[in-house]
Amino acid sequence: MVTPQTDALLRTRVLHALDDVTDPEIPVLTIADLGILRDVRVHNGVVDVTITPTYSGCPAMNMITLDIETALARAGIENFHVNTTLSPAWTTAWLSEAGRQKLLAYGIAPPQEGSGRGSLFGTVEVACPQCGSTDTSRLAEFGSTSCKALWRCNTCREPFDYFRCH
Repeated sequence: MVTPQTDALLRTRVLHALDDVTDPEIPVLTIADLGILRDVRVHNGVVDVTITPTYSGCPAMNMITLDIETALARAGIENFHVNTTLSPAWTTAWLSEAGRQKLLAYGIAPPQEGSGRGSLFGTVEVACPQCGSTDTSRLAEFGSTSCKALWRCNTCREPFDYFRCH
């Protein structure tokens, strides 16, 4: 018999199983760090995992879904569904503080507060993740993936990715 207590224990097992699921494009970030793990619900022993892509055409979502399914199966969890929702749209505000620190340590400048769509035509001060200088310039609006822009530090001359605001 399934009880609210067994559902709560199952939810804890699911969250633990998902702790190691990472973004295939930025493998230092878990899906929880990135904020795309929106919800985990368990009702009568059935698990529903809801994820939101960083943008609607994100090519990594199929791999992330497969990684979630694999992690749950490895944990012995059989009765589950992985749902993708586009609303509300993902925003860089959903990145955890730990995720922002992991990006920086990985060499990707995390998104700057207040530099999203509202400041589209303003200037963004992006610090170099290598040396910390803010004497940087954007080389290209898109970098190694669509969610990153390519920047260069004018001090140390190193190129780097900047996680674009959404």
